[in-house]
Amino acid sequence: MILYHGTNTDFQQIRLDMSRVGKDFGFGFYLTTDKQVAARQAERKVLQYGIGAKIVQSYAMDEKQLDGLKVLRFDSYTEEWADFILMNRQNKEHRSLHDYDVVIGPIANDTVGFQIRRYTEGIITKAQFLQEIMYHQVTMQYFFGTERALAILERQ
Repeated sequence: MILYHGTNTDFQQIRLDMSRVGKDFGFGFYLTTDKQVAARQAERKVLQYGIGAKIVQSYAMDEKQLDGLKVLRFDSYTEEWADFILMNRQNKEHRSLHDYDVVIGPIANDTVGFQIRRYTEGIITKAQFLQEIMYHQVTMQYFFGTERALAILERQ
C-alpha cells in the first residue's frame, strides 16, 4: 500500500519530536491514502508557514506488518471516532494520550477546532458535533506514533 504525506520541507528521516500537538489522533506522523489530500495539506503548510514548497512524499507499507503493532481502526465516522478526535485535539502536550502504535480512520474536516468549542460550550450536541466534523468525503488517515510503527514505512 502507498501512503502520502504533504509537507513544505523535504526530509529523509521522520522525527516524531517534530510533530505538532492537538492533531486528530495525537502527537505523531500522519499519512493519507489520497495523494490529492496530501497535496492540499502541503499547500496549506506553505501558506501557513510562508516558506518552502509543496512536497508530497510517498511511503510504502506492507499491511501485514501492522499485525505486530497495537492498532486502532475507525472504519467510518462514529461517536467513538469523534470522542477520540476530541480527546486528542484538546491535548496540548508533546506526547500522545493513548498507547497505540498506529491509528487509522477518517480525516476530520478543517472546522474541527471551531466545532470542539461549540460542543464543549454546550452549543451543539455530540450528535451535531459528529455531523459537523465529517469531511466532505471519507478520506482515511494513518497516524504513526511510535518508532516501532515508523519502522514499517519505506520512503519511495
